[in-house]
Amino acid sequence: MKKILYTLLLCTVLLSSCKKFLEEYSQDEMRPGSTDDLTALMYSDAYPYIAKIENFEALADDVQNNPLVSVNGAVNADYLAAVQGATLMFTFNPNMFDGINSTTDIGNLYSVMYIKIKGCNVIIDQLDKVPGTERDKNAILGQCLFLRGYYYLKLVTTYAQMYSAPGVDPSTAPGVPLILSSQVRDGGVPRNTLKEVYDQIEKDLIRAEELLRNNYVPANAFRIGSDLANGILSRYYLYKGGPGDWDKAIQSAGRALQNRSTLTSLTSFIGSGGSISPNGIYNSSSPEVLWVYGGVYPDLLTANFDSRSLPPFTVSASLISQYDKGTGTANYGDLRYQYYFQFNTLSGSKFPYRTGKNTVNAPYGIRGFRVAELYLNRAEAYIRNFIKNGNAADRLAALNDLNTLRISRYDTRNTPYTPVDITDGQALLKFCQEERRRELALEDGHRFIDLKRWGLGVTHRFTSADNSTGTYSLLPNSPLFALPMPLIAMVNNPGLVQNPR
Repeated sequence: MKKILYTLLLCTVLLSSCKKFLEEYSQDEMRPGSTDDLTALMYSDAYPYIAKIENFEALADDVQNNPLVSVNGAVNADYLAAVQGATLMFTFNPNMFDGINSTTDIGNLYSVMYIKIKGCNVIIDQLDKVPGTERDKNAILGQCLFLRGYYYLKLVTTYAQMYSAPGVDPSTAPGVPLILSSQVRDGGVPRNTLKEVYDQIEKDLIRAEELLRNNYVPANAFRIGSDLANGILSRYYLYKGGPGDWDKAIQSAGRALQNRSTLTSLTSFIGSGGSISPNGIYNSSSPEVLWVYGGVYPDLLTANFDSRSLPPFTVSASLISQYDKGTGTANYGDLRYQYYFQFNTLSGSKFPYRTGKNTVNAPYGIRGFRVAELYLNRAEAYIRNFIKNGNAADRLAALNDLNTLRISRYDTRNTPYTPVDITDGQALLKFCQEERRRELALEDGHRFIDLKRWGLGVTHRFTSADNSTGTYSLLPNSPLFALPMPLIAMVNNPGLVQNPR
């Protein structure tokens, strides 16, 4: 039965014609036997495991490029592959997804998300056709609605302008196509407006939160529950940034924090003599992790390298400079600097690279949602309200959230943590943005979306395989922040209109 449903899923993805399929299988023949069958299908085809989900780290400022060094005229093949694969994205080339090869396939978030959306829609459409308790059906519906809303949030923040960006009218600006049914369609499907897409995401997430709260308790961090739904709602409202959205972000984060507020002190992982425990806290068993998933994914910072030169891409000096490095083993300062990065020395140069300690359950669970984001989302929303209304209580609430997070990240063995106290609204917002960068460094694509929604630009210095060097910039509020639709999506959907380049 699952095979038939999955065939429908694959056949209809990307909105291509499927008449031949309809001649072979009718809707009446798709009859899963129970809610257990649909649950199994949901875990495999709606949940995001083993999916190629690009973080677009090559577009942000947390990664830098290093010149390649040849030995006897030869360059390591892994170096070349890493450079060539990331060149178009790292240099902000508008044609970055126009080719059809392994690199553009990995970067094709569009197709990956719509495949998973189709999985959600198939299951939702079948719920009324199977026997089972109302509670079980509501639990499945809640999970699928959450996942569909989550995928559309990723799509619309990647391929459209931000909802409240300067000069953007959400009622007319293009979003992405909304597909809310597994029914097969002929012809192309146009892009819905930004407002229509955001409205649907909100509707799905709000209903999902209620259904999950009343009908489902996740057994572990690999499953989704109401606290996670509230967490993603806080992210949604922060991203949307319209009238009243800051208050809604505060409320959503607050509901999740009522149940999931634990932040583990990183000081507790320092051993005798100042040694750092190799066991981090960001894994599926940590109380800080609300959700974890992962699978096949690209990663610029794990390319093979040897002693001939630095890796082609490493953590940027700009990111490393954000951390308080302390004074030595007696006081490490910001322990995220110790936990998030490792340092190797090659050819006389010391370079940092990311470890799995700031991702969830690496290498197979490198995405998800952590309690830290709840504090950061709520703090930013409080600050936005403070800037708008001048209410001192909002400033104090934001500082409380930021200091609650930071005290858990600092080495407090010998030196007490000094709370941050900033009175100017714009200065406090800048600090919050920097704290978000420090905490969510190289995790789940946060930085690219944050740069986009904050109206900040990026400049990269790039050395190609032929040793030519150039400087490339993605300007603040550039149209290219709405990434180009992949060529394969344009080919398969004639109704799709490309973003301005």
